[in-house]
Amino acid sequence: MDWFLKPESVTDKLLVMVVAILLFVVVLGAILWLIDRPKVPLWVIVAGFLGPVTIALVVGLFYPAALTAWRSFQVSSVVLGDNGKPIIDRATGQRSTELSFSLDNYKEVFTDPNFQKVLINTAIWVIFVPIVATLFGLVYAVIVDRTRFEKAAKALIFLPMAISMVGASIIWKFVYEYRQAGVPQIGLANQILVWIGLDPYQFLITEPWNTFFLIVVMIWIQAGFAMTLLSAAIKAVPDDIIEAAQLDGATGWKQFTKVTVPTIRPAIVVVLTTIAMATLKAFDIVRTMTGGNFGTSVVANEFYTQSFRQGEEGKGLGAALAVILFIIIIPVIAYNVRQMRLVEETR
Repeated sequence: MDWFLKPESVTDKLLVMVVAILLFVVVLGAILWLIDRPKVPLWVIVAGFLGPVTIALVVGLFYPAALTAWRSFQVSSVVLGDNGKPIIDRATGQRSTELSFSLDNYKEVFTDPNFQKVLINTAIWVIFVPIVATLFGLVYAVIVDRTRFEKAAKALIFLPMAISMVGASIIWKFVYEYRQAGVPQIGLANQILVWIGLDPYQFLITEPWNTFFLIVVMIWIQAGFAMTLLSAAIKAVPDDIIEAAQLDGATGWKQFTKVTVPTIRPAIVVVLTTIAMATLKAFDIVRTMTGGNFGTSVVANEFYTQSFRQGEEGKGLGAALAVILFIIIIPVIAYNVRQMRLVEETR
């Protein structure tokens, strides 16, 4: 069974894929067959539908979540010999470590200056990206609404949503590319600076502004999402409300601020919270463009770095960061669900 549990070769992996597909077909076929049997107890049919889903949730979600929470309290420390030097494991050639249970991982996250910088960066992302992307999407939706080139204009701003985070990051990394003064620039941003008579600027390594230049990429991607949802919400505003406001003398800016925005408020909140959740999980942009260096790391990136790049000693810190991220995102999800229900009730 090693080929199934731990496939290594391409052939083994293809066999595992085929077996998984066959199991899916067999289970689904059995469920459909049971549905047509009138004498089959209802609980059997319910178990057939909910059983596989429940098992998948327990194995793929709840168990890893509980294991991560448990691991976040484990602190790895290097075992020292009588001479005060780390003991090397002869089998692996690595330093021997021992585990203890405490709150030290969480204490380090909130007290270590490097991790404090990570938390501050994450807060900056969560504040700026949702607000700016939503504001840009709202303004754009109002400007192009019912214009002659509405479809083309909306397609243009929505296009970045079709690009992967890594692809968008590579594009913007070229935009920010730096070359020394006097050398032909290949980055669009620095070429523009040269055209207006300024020196090239190192966008990705100059703190603290490099964080904001990374944020621009996320805004560029999410603005299309905000525009699409808010444009649909604006079109759903009842005509009688608009006509009543116009009869009262509300036109232009006053109509927008006093009628349109309050009416679509639930949709705006949904967009804000949805983008905020995506921003909390921002990893690809930071990892691709700076690797978290130069003071740009965020919680999601630091979780990866500690868990997979720092060896056994960093796994506890990585787990603690994952738990913190999970705790932060829970109220955002709850509020988002509540606002989505309000939007559905309004419709």
